[in-house]
Amino acid sequence: MKKNKIYSILAAAFLFGAAPVLTSCDDLLDKPSFTADDLDFVFSDENKADLYVKGCYRALVFSELWRPFIDPGVTVISEDAIDGGRPRSANFAYDPILPATATTIYSQSYKTIEACNVALERLAGLHETDKVKALIAEVTFIRAFAYNELIRFYGDVPAAFSPISESQNQSWYPKRTDRDEIYDRIIKEMQDCVNDLPWFSESNYGAAPERLTRQAGKGILARICLYAGGYSLRWNTETNDASSLHFDRRPDEARVKELYEIADQALYDVIEKGENSLITQGRDGMSPYQTLFYNYCQRNFGISSQEMMWQIAQLGETTNSDFGIYNGQPGCMGGAFGGRKTLQVKLPTYYLSFDPADIRRDVICANYSITFLSDSEKFDGTNCATTYSSIMPGKYRIQWCQAPYAAAKRNVDVPLLRYADILLMYAETQNFLHGPNDAAKAALKQVRDRAGIGSMPIAAANRDEFLETIMQERKWELGDELLVRGDLIRMNLIEKEIRQDQQDLKDLSDRTGKYADVPGLRLVKLEMSSSEYGEKFLTVPYIDITDQAEISKLTAMKNASTASNRNKHNQAIKEVLAAHGITPSDSEVWYTVNMFQAWTSTYNKNSRRCAGYTPAAIAALNIGSSVYTKPLASSENGGEYPDWVAGEYGIYHGFVKNKTELCPFAGKSAGHPLIDNPNLTQHPAYK
Repeated sequence: MKKNKIYSILAAAFLFGAAPVLTSCDDLLDKPSFTADDLDFVFSDENKADLYVKGCYRALVFSELWRPFIDPGVTVISEDAIDGGRPRSANFAYDPILPATATTIYSQSYKTIEACNVALERLAGLHETDKVKALIAEVTFIRAFAYNELIRFYGDVPAAFSPISESQNQSWYPKRTDRDEIYDRIIKEMQDCVNDLPWFSESNYGAAPERLTRQAGKGILARICLYAGGYSLRWNTETNDASSLHFDRRPDEARVKELYEIADQALYDVIEKGENSLITQGRDGMSPYQTLFYNYCQRNFGISSQEMMWQIAQLGETTNSDFGIYNGQPGCMGGAFGGRKTLQVKLPTYYLSFDPADIRRDVICANYSITFLSDSEKFDGTNCATTYSSIMPGKYRIQWCQAPYAAAKRNVDVPLLRYADILLMYAETQNFLHGPNDAAKAALKQVRDRAGIGSMPIAAANRDEFLETIMQERKWELGDELLVRGDLIRMNLIEKEIRQDQQDLKDLSDRTGKYADVPGLRLVKLEMSSSEYGEKFLTVPYIDITDQAEISKLTAMKNASTASNRNKHNQAIKEVLAAHGITPSDSEVWYTVNMFQAWTSTYNKNSRRCAGYTPAAIAALNIGSSVYTKPLASSENGGEYPDWVAGEYGIYHGFVKNKTELCPFAGKSAGHPLIDNPNLTQHPAYK
């Protein structure tokens, strides 16, 4: 009975994500307080050990990854207070005394590492079977993934490869370990055991790839090799001298080449196996890209697992997270979806960067918000058009999901590896090793073909140009999949991206340069929402108005306070639609949107009023106000850029070369690494 009780406690702790009982020690790493008897029971056979290994996945991803650490060049944070902790972190203004950096990533990654160390030590004592070997491989890869997360945010970090919980020394204060040493060890370990993982088709894991398989393992091995061989911020950790800070690859060029070769072979193995592929056929009237993410959100994993190779399970009341809250709904105002506040929007320059034929844009970028049409008690749901500065995140949109267990738990698995990433990494390794050869271009083109832009010329005059082409494709294909920030840093493109984004936003605000001809006025068809989970809605239909006479006709409205004024405006809309060959039915409603004004501008409010929205229903969107309530155009803002573009807390205002590529250790109070560990030195640029 005692053993059964222990077993049930451990099962609950590891399967459902509850934190294990901790010791009273407040040292660097929280230590699971298992007795030897507990562990003897858990690892008495491979089936109980399997349960423990499943639990090791629970602390691999955290809200920090999709809230403050959003993708540069793709997403901008849109909270109510632009100078708060998370907005500052999202704009690279890290502060060790304002620990909204990566503190949870630090603490939870070490919990994962400790759990894996325990598992590896105990699994080694079991009789060797194929299943035990697979469990050892799983845990090895989970530990490697956790170390890579730590290194990509902090650089050199303390390393532990045996259980601290079984150490007699209760004052374990490790120094930073050279990241190259950590990388070399975990990569060798992954190489040694990757073929012990089963292929997904042989795994009996079910429809969802929520556990590591051989193809996922090879993909993660490749990714970690690219980090290990890529660029990062380095310094002399012995002297901790700020003058030694420099951004570079590891100094051993032969080893860098070897790392790319390891990655290249691993990626080739996955491609050659042929078990995974891009979804290239749409279903139920959806494009292939929408088919992928719609079914992923609906948890129809039998469809999405063709391409989605590894995802972290999120389901139920306890085994769940808020992934899909901040980056997964278009500002819902009510109805079946409830009041859901979106705290991120897509950069307007990102939205405008897509080719018009690219099917990915309207999946990643939702050009509407779920709001209501009237003030009645019944939620009269409508997909209400937004401006350029209020384009919503769309990949995990609430309409495509299952009904949640709770408001903050969306049941959306966190994607960690997709076949499109395999192809783009393969293009990268081939380019590094051989230049922009046919194999590299073919891998990139396969991704573009599915996107509908296969005819787009590939910029590949040399290795550097093709690398930038790959990075742009990664932004279009993999935006909001927790990869772009790290990719830009390891490719040595982060500063170029930051400065280009800042300038592009100013040019767009001034409507100059490549943005001089961006249409400023849209005619949008009013689209109702069913307000039901599983709705396949993609985008509001619109017409960009560029003819000056039509623009003048549609912007003549001064107010919509009288029926006469509203009728005049609606008549002007009908005349412009007729000029575009559209005769709306009596039940169809179209309205105008000034894309460069604030969504809350007088003109945009009046336009929605003419479409039938009542005053109370047009006042606000359910998203953070720091972006969408500001006009994007400088001409609409007294000749000034909006604060979120170029103010004191404007976009990426905190970025400093040779500093903010990595985070500081938090050091405000007990529980933060710099306070708890006297031997842990701070990132020297934050002294």
